[in-house]
Amino acid sequence: MERYKVIAVIPAYNEEHNIAKVILQTKKYVDVVVVGDDGSNDMTGEIARALGAIVIRNNKNKGKGYTLKRLFAKALELGADVVVTLDADGQHDPKYIPRLIEPLINDHADITIGSRYVGSPPRDIPLYRRIGLKIIGLFHKPVIREVRDTQSGYRAYTRKVVEALARELQVIGYGTETEQVYLAKKHGWRIVEVPITITYGTEKPSKKHPVMHAAEILTSLLKLVTHDRPLLLLGLPGILLTLAGIASATYVVWLFNQTRYFSVPATLIAIAFTFIGALLVTASLILYAIANLREHNVRTKA
Repeated sequence: MERYKVIAVIPAYNEEHNIAKVILQTKKYVDVVVVGDDGSNDMTGEIARALGAIVIRNNKNKGKGYTLKRLFAKALELGADVVVTLDADGQHDPKYIPRLIEPLINDHADITIGSRYVGSPPRDIPLYRRIGLKIIGLFHKPVIREVRDTQSGYRAYTRKVVEALARELQVIGYGTETEQVYLAKKHGWRIVEVPITITYGTEKPSKKHPVMHAAEILTSLLKLVTHDRPLLLLGLPGILLTLAGIASATYVVWLFNQTRYFSVPATLIAIAFTFIGALLVTASLILYAIANLREHNVRTKA
């Protein structure tokens, strides 16, 4: 069988209590471990380096997406054929790495996602996480139907995919998983979800309040969809509001001609609808032009 170079990349922020175990277990299944120290103010980077991991460090906390983009670039520089991402908090068990990379090596997928929802349904997810994932899932469904666990950060990628992600990722925070799935749909990459089990009993499993975490993910999704389909999501509502404004203005004129009564409420509604509609149409055209320019630049660089 052909030999593939597998590199694991681990974004980490203040994980001195968990990083050693994660690195030592991950090294059993990959050729190189690269840790992205996202401006930690503890011993995360020092411990990782002492255990033989390659460490890249942000001078301050930049966000998971920003760190992953740097890690992808480093993995490419090191000659990776397959890249695995997993979290530094110990929730992702490295024993599943062979299961994740198998579909890539056999050319059955371009991306694999370690999914909580394939196979036996998870039972130990904390209530607040369960509610948050349900809400996020509802917002994702109209846009990303094919993937059940869009928020899993336990993934594996072919080199071709990593090359594109290193160029195109824009989201700097926790919305990066959403952006990756969205880019996969855009590029036609094959995604396979494989069953894994998540451990939720780790110390400090989240660095951000759950509500803020969910809000950041949903904001990223809205930004991605709006940027990619501005004419549909902004232009169409803008046209409808403009037409409603014109209809309201026509009604005001008709009513005045019939009764000599000037309706202030109807006039204000007409002005508001027309103004907001025109604003949305203008914004959609600008975003459409920006999206086309960005797509042209990406194709040119590629």
